[in-house]
Amino acid sequence: MPSNSTRVAGRHFLQIPGPTPVPDRILRAMDMPVLDHRGPEFQKLGRRVLENIKGVFKTKSHVFIFPASGTGAWEASLTNVLSPGDKVLMFETGHFSTLWKNMAIKLGLEPIFIEADWRTGAQPDAIEARLREDKNHEIKAVCVVHNETSTGCVSPIGAVRKAIDAAGHPALYLVDTISSLASIDFRHDEWGVDVTVSGSQKGLMLPPGLSFNAVSEKALAASKTAKLPKLFWSWEEMIPHNKNGFFPYTPGTNLLYGLDAAIDMLNEEGLDNVFARHDRHAEATRRAVRAWGLEILCREPAHYSSSLTAVIVPDGHNADDFRAKVLDAFDMSLGTGLTKLTGKVFRIGHLGDTNDLTIMAALAGVEMGLELAGIPHKKGGVAAAMEYFTSEARKNQPSLAAAE
Repeated sequence: MPSNSTRVAGRHFLQIPGPTPVPDRILRAMDMPVLDHRGPEFQKLGRRVLENIKGVFKTKSHVFIFPASGTGAWEASLTNVLSPGDKVLMFETGHFSTLWKNMAIKLGLEPIFIEADWRTGAQPDAIEARLREDKNHEIKAVCVVHNETSTGCVSPIGAVRKAIDAAGHPALYLVDTISSLASIDFRHDEWGVDVTVSGSQKGLMLPPGLSFNAVSEKALAASKTAKLPKLFWSWEEMIPHNKNGFFPYTPGTNLLYGLDAAIDMLNEEGLDNVFARHDRHAEATRRAVRAWGLEILCREPAHYSSSLTAVIVPDGHNADDFRAKVLDAFDMSLGTGLTKLTGKVFRIGHLGDTNDLTIMAALAGVEMGLELAGIPHKKGGVAAAMEYFTSEARKNQPSLAAAE
């Protein structure tokens, strides 16, 4: 049946900070007949992804995969290691750290929330100071969001680990990497993380539907005595099945085919190259924002995100009106401001399967949108990003520099 809407040529530019566009190779990998999730062919797939995903987290320990969004992985991280009434120390980095805190309350935990202004990552000194006050070790876990998707601020996960150790505190260390895994360097084992939370729809380049817990031996030991109720999220239920490549209930079979392909793609590029690419795209975006004369929400350069950049619109202008104009004129989606940032910021996603020209097109759409929306800005953001990319190309390809 013909549609009444007019076809828009070309592809939609999905420049939100996740879900990210799914590469054709992953789409083709998922385009398979559904197979018997108790049979030998699935067993091969299950064993392969359960083993190979460890490299993305940089761990040698268990990684549990749930058919869920990242919110499910949050719940699994808490319910497997904590008991009713346990105190958990959390740092307010933005919308998602707040949601994690709210979940802890609903689960019957007692979060201690270090409040902040959403313009930096977590502060190790503040965490250390609060842990030092906890002489009786009533705090059972420290929860930190690595990359706060609502603000574009990164927390120094290794430094927080050192702060916990400096305080001599035995609390478990839980980290959300939903918008940083496979985009920003993360090291589960080296940084002493006990539970790493993540999801499929961002750096892993998959559709939403898979969530992850990477788990230390300390966390596994804690799960033996934790008393919060769980069944679907239970690591204990997962372990004997995962050992043989299976799951205790029906898994996301076709998404696991996609995950298998995504891991291959990350390894073929090399994780260090993946991180460098994201760093480059983030820097180009920030140079464009500065050239426009606009303000980056993240106040501390050391906390800049390589997954996204949140941009403050000038007083008297609405970021959502701007986003609507960009979508209507250029078929590009930008991230909205969440809760207390509603209407105040827009977010440019630069994570996942992107390249320099993808980012250039996105920045061109933003600059044209600023003009259409009448938002005060200077010209030249796109030119600043072009100049940066060109200089990086010369550095990375000596033959280009020699040609001059």
